[in-house]
Amino acid sequence: MTLIDKFGRNHDYLRISVTDRCNLLCHYCVPNGVHDCTSWKNLMTDDEIISIVEAGAALGITKIRITGGEPLVRKGLPNLISRLNEISGIEDIALTTNGIFLKKYAQQLKNAGLKRLNISLDSLQEDKFTQITSNGRLMDVIEGIEEAIRLGLHPIKINVVLMKDYNVNEVSSFLQWTKDEKIQVRFIEYMPIGDTQTNWSKQYQSLSVVEEIASKMGEYEPKEKEKSSGPARVFSFKGAKGSFGLIHPISNDFCNSCNRLRLTADGNLKSCLFWEAEVPVKHLAFSPEKLTIAYKQALLLKPENHEMGKQIFEQGSPTKRHMSAIGG
Repeated sequence: MTLIDKFGRNHDYLRISVTDRCNLLCHYCVPNGVHDCTSWKNLMTDDEIISIVEAGAALGITKIRITGGEPLVRKGLPNLISRLNEISGIEDIALTTNGIFLKKYAQQLKNAGLKRLNISLDSLQEDKFTQITSNGRLMDVIEGIEEAIRLGLHPIKINVVLMKDYNVNEVSSFLQWTKDEKIQVRFIEYMPIGDTQTNWSKQYQSLSVVEEIASKMGEYEPKEKEKSSGPARVFSFKGAKGSFGLIHPISNDFCNSCNRLRLTADGNLKSCLFWEAEVPVKHLAFSPEKLTIAYKQALLLKPENHEMGKQIFEQGSPTKRHMSAIGG
C-alpha cells in the first residue's frame, strides 16, 4: 500500500516535530520573539508518536526526520529514536537540530540508531550568530559539529537560511568550509512561514547570489543526486572534501517531486508546510484503521504547489503556525 496523492506523488517521508519548544529565538522561526508553546499535556507522547509512525510505515513511510522546535530539549529523545528504529519498514532516521546540545547527546543519538544530522547554522561570526538567535553561543554549535564528525555521523549537513541583511556577506566563508571539511552546507531561501509577506520580503534573497560567489572561488560541478539529498541541488568544488547544496522553495519550487508529510508536535498531519490545512491524529493514535484514513485525508488536502511568495493565493489559507511549531 502506498501514499500517493491526486497528483501522482508518492509519499515515503515523515517529518516529526517532537516539541515546539526551543532554547533559541531565531527571528525567522519566531518572528514575534516569543515562543507560543503547546502545553505539555497536549504534546504527543512517545507511545503516540510510535503508533502514528507504525501506521505510516504500514502505508509506505520509510524515512523519518526528527525536528522541533529544538528536538534535543525533549526529555528522552535518544530512547524515542531507538524505538522508531525498531519499527518494521523504517529505513532511515535523521535529526535536525540547532546544535547547541549536540556535543552532549551525539554519542547517545548514534547508539540509538540515528543515521544523519542536519544542523541549523546561519552565521560563522559570534556576534552575528548571537544577534540572529537572540541568545545562542556559536562555539557550542561548532563543538557539537566536531563531535558528530568524530563519531562518524555522516553526512553532516549545515542548513543556512540566507537573509539579505544578515549573512549574504558570509556565503564565501561557508563555501570555503566545504573545501576544508567533509560537510555539506545547504543554502536555503528564506520562506514566509507564519510571517507577514512584508517582513519576509525585506529579507528574502535568491540563491543565485551563491552561484555567483561560488563561480569566483574556483571550479565546481554538480554531484550525482543522492537518495538523502531531498530537494537540494548539490555541487562540489574541484578537490573539495565537502559539498554545497541549494534549496530554492521560492525561486524554483520543487513541489512536483515532494514526497513528505509532517506531524506537528501537538499531533496534526500536515501535507504542505505552507498551507493551514491539517488532519488531527493525536486522538486517533492507537487506532491503526482510523490513522490509515487520516493519512489518506492528509494527502487529499495536499495542493499541487505551495505558492510561497505570492500576494494573492489560489489554493487556500497560509498557515498561521510559526516554523517552530511545524518543524520545517
